[in-house]
Amino acid sequence: MRKWVLILAGLLMAGLTRAQQPERKEVNLGIIQNGDTVVFKNIKEVIVFPEREFKNKRDYRRYSRYVQKVKKVYPLAVEARELLVEYQPRYEALEDRGDQRKLMKKLEKELLDKHKNELKKWSISDGRILLKLINRETERTPYSLIQDFRGGFSAVFWQGIAKLFKNDLKAGYNPDDEDKMLEEIVTLIELGYL
Repeated sequence: MRKWVLILAGLLMAGLTRAQQPERKEVNLGIIQNGDTVVFKNIKEVIVFPEREFKNKRDYRRYSRYVQKVKKVYPLAVEARELLVEYQPRYEALEDRGDQRKLMKKLEKELLDKHKNELKKWSISDGRILLKLINRETERTPYSLIQDFRGGFSAVFWQGIAKLFKNDLKAGYNPDDEDKMLEEIVTLIELGYL
């Protein structure tokens, strides 16, 4: 009896198992040189940054804090990009300026309800990083975004407030010069290294 149970269990297990699927074959181009075949294959881009060297522990701690701030702020910049992609066509489809304002007020209220408590804990430097990252993600300055969606008066008002805190909504994002370290950190975050 026990033997038949084992055979039955073995047959059931055999019926449930699957064979391995063969790997997908790719056609690669190649040439033959002196009897050797050289195959050409597309590979993923590899980004290499030189190892960062610090003069002292203080510089290392400053860099580490900066990385933490960027990691905290970056998701909001990505959310800003996604919201722009989602809401800009809706906004432009509305012909009545009043309807456009209602849409922006509704979006502003949703964002404040969602992030108000988190934003209260932020420092001025967190806001500075957010402005740079919004510019990076949307390819538009925060000033131009405010001007397009809230109007020129609002843009001038918020630029004045930003200036009080030594910020500039019109400042661009320059990944090759002044924002090189920020670009490096964001790239490492996107690749999953940080």
